[in-house]
Amino acid sequence: MNYQLGTVDTIILVIYGLIMVGMGIYFLRKTKTSEEFMVAGMGIPSWAAGIAVMSAYTSSISYIAVPGKAFDDNWHPLIFALTALPVAWFVTKYVIPHYRKHKIISVYKYLEEKIGDWGRVYASFSFVLFMVGRTAVILYLSSLLLTSFVDLDIRTIIVLIGVLTIAYTLMGGMEAVIWTDVLQSVIMIGGLLFSAYVLTTEVFSQPDYLIQKAFDDNKFSLGDSSFSFESRTIWVMIIYGVTENIRNLMADQNYTQKYSAVATEAKAKRSVWIAMFIYLPLTAIFLYIGTTMFAFYSGGGHLLDPSITKGDEVFPFFIATELPVGLKGLIIAAILAASMSTVDSALNSSATVLYLDYFKRYFKPNASEKASIGFLRWTTVVWGVLGVVFSLLLINAESALDIWWQISGIFGGGILGLFLLAIFNVRPKFWQGIASVLFSVLIIVWGTFFRDLPTSYKWLECSIDPIIIGAIATAGLIALALIFVGLNRLNHNSPKIETE
Repeated sequence: MNYQLGTVDTIILVIYGLIMVGMGIYFLRKTKTSEEFMVAGMGIPSWAAGIAVMSAYTSSISYIAVPGKAFDDNWHPLIFALTALPVAWFVTKYVIPHYRKHKIISVYKYLEEKIGDWGRVYASFSFVLFMVGRTAVILYLSSLLLTSFVDLDIRTIIVLIGVLTIAYTLMGGMEAVIWTDVLQSVIMIGGLLFSAYVLTTEVFSQPDYLIQKAFDDNKFSLGDSSFSFESRTIWVMIIYGVTENIRNLMADQNYTQKYSAVATEAKAKRSVWIAMFIYLPLTAIFLYIGTTMFAFYSGGGHLLDPSITKGDEVFPFFIATELPVGLKGLIIAAILAASMSTVDSALNSSATVLYLDYFKRYFKPNASEKASIGFLRWTTVVWGVLGVVFSLLLINAESALDIWWQISGIFGGGILGLFLLAIFNVRPKFWQGIASVLFSVLIIVWGTFFRDLPTSYKWLECSIDPIIIGAIATAGLIALALIFVGLNRLNHNSPKIETE
């Protein structure tokens, strides 16, 4: 569908892009060392770091997909946000003190100290490959959405967004990333609040009182409470939410690097809580918009275009047809902002991991600041270009999207389990650690590919909801590693039989 923006809305988008570049140029003068590029000299205020952590949770996909999910189904995604609260307590209580004590910038260094260098290499390599795919997917899907509003080819939009984001991330490093994330989050939240206000005035007005339709169809439900793992029940969402939130806040460089950019442990903890207390109501607003759109288009003369077949397409249609000139451009800028805040974090964190876990660790331990900052900037460009190239490839190979997530899930499946072993000081032997990771990978392969099998192989089939396969794989890795460590202790403590 085509909802071309007018002149005023287009000018708003251009001004937004110029502001992003201007911020990159401004912070270029302040980014002179590798530490300033990676963690902004640890001088970021906790509230700004918190907003940046929150922005890592949201993207242009969230902007469209979460309201779409509420439109099609109910509020079960809220469970994911609710599980972030106990996880935040765990991370601030146990994880952040460890990371600050060990002066962690690349979170994968912690694995080397606790598990061994193989753990660091495995996790960091999986991460930087995953970031190429994440960048490509975000660029592709956000550009696909923007083609409905801007009279440009999708390839041109991908390249423009990619180059713009590479430019300000390259120039300003982490400080540019965080402060642009703050601005982008303000635009995003402002756009959401205005959309929610417009919908509220429509669906709660008399005499139609359209919101009643949402109540009648149980749209505010959190989902099925039956104790089953084969469908998207409340219990499945709790397991998925706990596992994924621990992975985000404990083992994902995108998140940990932002709360490492503050001066003290107390400020790092505060930034995580600030992120949570923004993210939870923000998720509720996303869902509220989806539910009120359902009510809005259920009566009162408001009709959806007949070509719309799924919830993901409804919010763009609402933006195009119901919002006034100027505000329409602001909302599109907000979607663009959500996309760019995800990509800039991916580029900066990838450059940091490549520098600390490979360049500094194995190739040039005594590299000068000039060489270090040069490496960080060049890898930002290279990883950004790779993201753009793979995004362009997705245009004619949409099925590659699912394949990529499957491959990244397989190769990265053991990362969270290793971090949990590390935080509780469980250290298996080298071959035992490798075996545990391979076991978790096998579980993911089973849960991903062993579905809808022929009758003769039904006994091998996995019927568990795919979103919790990662959690099961993590549990499997930990269980096997604990068995190995237990056997090691038994062998160590068993009396030796002397022979003459």
